[in-house]
Amino acid sequence: MALNFHQLHIFYTVSEKGSFSAAAAAMHMTQPAVTMQVQTLEEYFGTKLLNRSTKKIELTESGRMLLPFARRSIELMRETETEMARYTQKLEGRLQLGASNTIGEYVLPPLLVPFGRRHPDIAISLKVMNTTQILDEIARHTLNFGLVEAPVVHPDIISESVMHDELRLIVPAGHALAARASVTLEEASAYPFVLREEGSGTRQVMEDEWKAKGMDPRALNTVMELGSTGAVKSAVEAGLGITMLSPSSVKHELALGLLHVVPIEDASFKRQFYSVRLRSTLLPIAAVAFLNFLRDQQEAGTNPEGGARHE
Repeated sequence: MALNFHQLHIFYTVSEKGSFSAAAAAMHMTQPAVTMQVQTLEEYFGTKLLNRSTKKIELTESGRMLLPFARRSIELMRETETEMARYTQKLEGRLQLGASNTIGEYVLPPLLVPFGRRHPDIAISLKVMNTTQILDEIARHTLNFGLVEAPVVHPDIISESVMHDELRLIVPAGHALAARASVTLEEASAYPFVLREEGSGTRQVMEDEWKAKGMDPRALNTVMELGSTGAVKSAVEAGLGITMLSPSSVKHELALGLLHVVPIEDASFKRQFYSVRLRSTLLPIAAVAFLNFLRDQQEAGTNPEGGARHE
């Protein structure tokens, strides 16, 4: 009998979760199957790896010795899949992912076209939802991974930067600032704002930069808070105020001259987009290929249509 990576993965997950039932749920397996695989691994090494005498599983001395090797084997497998996915030409299957509002509605759609041409046999199912919903569906194995606007700190989740973006000051056509080459943060603060709701990734990035510059975002004249980027765009276009949004979310309005981007000369609203996935689950090769594709697009500095990426 040869040493089995799958068994090492199960052993590691049981150790991290502290019970066979929790590991079974995380790996989408039955509890008897998890128990059997751990027992087979113990038979292979000829030693007991886990003590089952207490309610919570405890590692034996040999189990504690094996744990870092199991962790390294999983990390190496992930690295291997990440690198080899760049060379895999024939991929198929269903890729199920979730994305937060800005990413799902504005960033990903144009990227799905060239990815689909490269991998026509991958069927993509994209759900646009908030971060909490994405994490819930990942935990229930109904999504392979998610793309969110802020890192997630959770012991069961791996959060990695895959793309970056920058918010810009957006004003309606005919606004007093529309013809300006640039403005200061203080000048922009004098005008009414229409903002995303509290707790949104876009709102958080904006407020963090305001605070970093020694200004209180609560002092802004916020005339309206809205729950979607589309609603914010419509309100700004109607002249109700100005806002901070990603240029990727206002491409059409900019092209039509309905909205304008005004650079802020003394502040930068850069942010990262992150992939989130279960620590205990290896991503399917199609998901790894898609994340590599996103990183490659970012590094190339071009959008899907071949133009320069808007910094």
